[in-house]
Amino acid sequence: MSAKSKLEYIWLDGFVPTQSLRSKTRIERDFSGKLEDCPMWSFDGSSTQQAEGNDSDCLIKPVAIFPDPDRSNGYLVMTEVLNADGTPHESNARSTIDDDDNDFWFGFEQEYFLWDPITNLPLGFPENGFPAPQGQYYCSVGAANAFGRDCIEQHLDQCLEAEINVEGINAEVATGQWEYQVFAKGAKNAGDQVWVARYLAERNAEKYGLSINLHPKPIKGDWNGSGMHANFSNDLLRTRGDEDVFNKVCIAFADNIERHINVYGSDNDQRLTGKHETQSIDQFSYGISDRGASIRIPVGTVENGWKGRLEDRRPASNGDPYKIAAAIIKTTKSVI
Repeated sequence: MSAKSKLEYIWLDGFVPTQSLRSKTRIERDFSGKLEDCPMWSFDGSSTQQAEGNDSDCLIKPVAIFPDPDRSNGYLVMTEVLNADGTPHESNARSTIDDDDNDFWFGFEQEYFLWDPITNLPLGFPENGFPAPQGQYYCSVGAANAFGRDCIEQHLDQCLEAEINVEGINAEVATGQWEYQVFAKGAKNAGDQVWVARYLAERNAEKYGLSINLHPKPIKGDWNGSGMHANFSNDLLRTRGDEDVFNKVCIAFADNIERHINVYGSDNDQRLTGKHETQSIDQFSYGISDRGASIRIPVGTVENGWKGRLEDRRPASNGDPYKIAAAIIKTTKSVI
């Protein structure tokens, strides 16, 4: 009897302003485990805001494959959405990334809230009222301050088993808020890994009766929002940079505020207020070690002779890493 493998095809739907993850399972016999042996597939785009009912077939093209930590003989297959004629669908931001030589390295810091769908509040919030003010939750330990550790620890293990390059995790500033960091060489590769890590987070949280809230400001008031800080570098910044180069790159970002903000996530104006370690959404600043700036120049970059990375602190937690990376690459390349 031939061996059967479970391939979970994952794609992004066409909902605006924020796309959601979709997936379905395909059974393959005697599957090699290699990306090139993942067949093209299709889905009903009329159910995902990607096609009309009278012409609803959309294609999904496999672009990355990961072991599925939850299934025996299982794989997670990240895909791009194509039109029926094989051209990229308008919802396919991955196809817009200009980084075929993988010159860019990205590190995304994904913040999120573990969310209780029954109370419609972050895990750790009482049904009536509020927990103690933030300040004691960041990198905390103990049941009084850290909520949902079993869930996030299992997610970390799953990411590592799926061979996603997670660099670390930590409890964040607000109650029930957590972060994980994904680093990868190549913008498309980094985006693939962030989306599959998000998929695993959502699927894993189901086991605990929880959901993952990626809204940048789900709790109004004196609570931190959630971002997805984008750390990036290319060969120029890593090996040939100097203070003048870094200043020129930052100024190029200042000249393109609207283009970046337009793809950095919906409702980001609720988070980028100039408070809670943010710069106002309509302003731009940069500085060394400045976590209140739009772009932070890490002190390690300066100490390394102005060779290293930059951190764009504006992207929201619900931003599409493909769109964010495409914008960053375009602006950075304009300086070269």
